[in-house]
Order: sequence, then C-alpha cells, then structure tokens
Amino acid sequence: SCSSRSEAKSGRTDLIFLIRFRHCCLLRNQRCILAYLYDRLLRIRALRWEYGSILPNTIQFHMSAEEVEWFNQYKKSLATYMRSVGGEEGLDLTQDIKPPKSLYIEVRCLRDYGEFEIDDGTTVLLKKNSQHFLPRWKCEQLIRQGVLEHILS
Repeated sequence: SCSSRSEAKSGRTDLIFLIRFRHCCLLRNQRCILAYLYDRLLRIRALRWEYGSILPNTIQFHMSAEEVEWFNQYKKSLATYMRSVGGEEGLDLTQDIKPPKSLYIEVRCLRDYGEFEIDDGTTVLLKKNSQHFLPRWKCEQLIRQGVLEHILS
C-alpha cells in the first residue's frame, strides 16, 4: 500500500485513474442491483393485491426464499392493518380494486368449487358451467382465482 502510494505520487497516474474507474463501475453495478431488487419487491407486493394471500405455485417457483419471506411478512402486516380499521370485522381493502358499477354481477362457474356462502346466510352451489347473480364483493376474489368468470351482457 505504501509502495503503490509512492508509485502514484511519482507519476503512476494511470493507477489512480484505474482505481477510480473501477470504483465508479462498482457503484453503478450496486445501484443497478438495488433498483432491480426494489422493482421485484414492488411486483411481489402487487401480487398480494392481484392473487390474494396464497400465490400460485408457478409464481412461487420463481421467487427466492427471501422474497417468499418478504411476501409473508407483507401479507401479515396488511392483514393486521385491515383488522385494525373498519370496526369489529375489519375492512378488506383487497376487494373492489376497481370501483363497481353495480352491487350484483352475473357470473359463470368455470370449475367445481362446492358450496359458497353469501353474507345473508344463504349458500349457493358453484358447479362447473352454472350461472349465478351474486354480490360483486363476495365473488371478486374467486374471479381473480379463476373459479368464476364475470359474464358481461
């Protein structure tokens, strides 16, 4: 270290240039990696809103263990927050991502699901190809999961 300092002072300015250049390259690579990781976290956060609290295996397969852990922590934080607002039952912020035009929608069942309870206590049997007129907020999650399909008239 003492000899390289003396070499630089004695005219080896090419070493100083190379050291500075290498340092700038390392800083640039670090910024790029941090931007990439931050973008992945934003996408993982968006997956919670799109798919719900359980991710499909095809998506989880492409996530690292740390990303899965971050997703689980985000999911718990969001659930805690939703329970803390909106009274006793809490407020589900993941429903009605787009403002509804009507409270009830017509849906078609794409696969056998079984019994589905509506908020008034009645149950509906969701069988493949059956059509129902249901409250939007109750079936929006099933639409995102691919169980139901919104029939547009």
